[in-house]
Amino acid sequence: EILNRPVYFISSNTHSIPNLLTGFALTQEERLSNYLHTAGNEDLLAEWRDINHDETPSRPENFLYYILKKYQATANGQDLLEAQDAYEQNNGVYRFPSEHAFDVEAQIIDLAALNPDTIDPRLSPGTFAGRDTDWSFLSKSNALILNIDYPLGLAAYNLLVKIAEHTCPLLGIYVMGKAATLNGRRGDVMIPNVTYDEQSHNTYMYHNCFSAGDVMPYLVYGTVLDNKTSVFVLGTYLQNARIMQVIYREGYTDIEMEAGPYLSAVYELFRPTRHPVDEIVNLYGVPFDLGILHYASDTPLTKGDNLGAGALSYFGVDSTYATSLAILRRIMQREHDRVMNR
Repeated sequence: EILNRPVYFISSNTHSIPNLLTGFALTQEERLSNYLHTAGNEDLLAEWRDINHDETPSRPENFLYYILKKYQATANGQDLLEAQDAYEQNNGVYRFPSEHAFDVEAQIIDLAALNPDTIDPRLSPGTFAGRDTDWSFLSKSNALILNIDYPLGLAAYNLLVKIAEHTCPLLGIYVMGKAATLNGRRGDVMIPNVTYDEQSHNTYMYHNCFSAGDVMPYLVYGTVLDNKTSVFVLGTYLQNARIMQVIYREGYTDIEMEAGPYLSAVYELFRPTRHPVDEIVNLYGVPFDLGILHYASDTPLTKGDNLGAGALSYFGVDSTYATSLAILRRIMQREHDRVMNR
């Protein structure tokens, strides 16, 4: 059906989008709470108690989404893997594991099959489409969301080009991923509208459909930095302090590994020619929604504060779900307008 139905394309991860749209973890709150009391993780248990007593601004939904994955990795939580898969399929979310060259899982989400009663409350349509609006527009939708586990480098270009060959119309392209920041902190969110691509040597200028106001209401600990300039690099391990100082002096503060190739693919969707090389490329006016969000996982100019020194762990949940909420709210708002004006 993806060949014949409108598609919103998301490049993000395999957990936040289905979690927000199905709310499976929220149905397992009692079991997950019991796990916290027996797992011996005092820090997470203390955080959960603070959330329940309103002593920390963290959202309980984000916490449960995070704990579910931890619990499913234990022997006692293995049964919830199959339970979640069945639950998601009953609510319009279908997972497709990687079987070929790219180690990239995909998910297809049928908007009309979503259960409005289990969608994360922060996506409530009344907050974006009007006081009297409810989820009834979903049942009239024929659109799908194609969400892929974000690839890196030229894999991003190849996958988006191939997807575009087989989907029409493509209503929106939304890219969310980790990045290094040269002037922010871990957990910050960066929203670029200029990207230099080391692969094609192009500088892409584009209208990013997201602004700070789309993310900030859902971000508790970090800061949103919009109107940023990013640089796509061929590999993070190819960077050193001297190179990054040059990048910073040139005005780039967001170092990432996917936006450049995605934008090369966007050019080819916009204009039926191969993307140029070593040019300033204007992507304003593309006939679909385009949004790019990066959350800072590394501050490479600060020693010991990057992914090489340790994973983001629970600290990364805040920015991950803030950006995921911004993407889904954008899709829901546009789909509401498209359905109701059809």
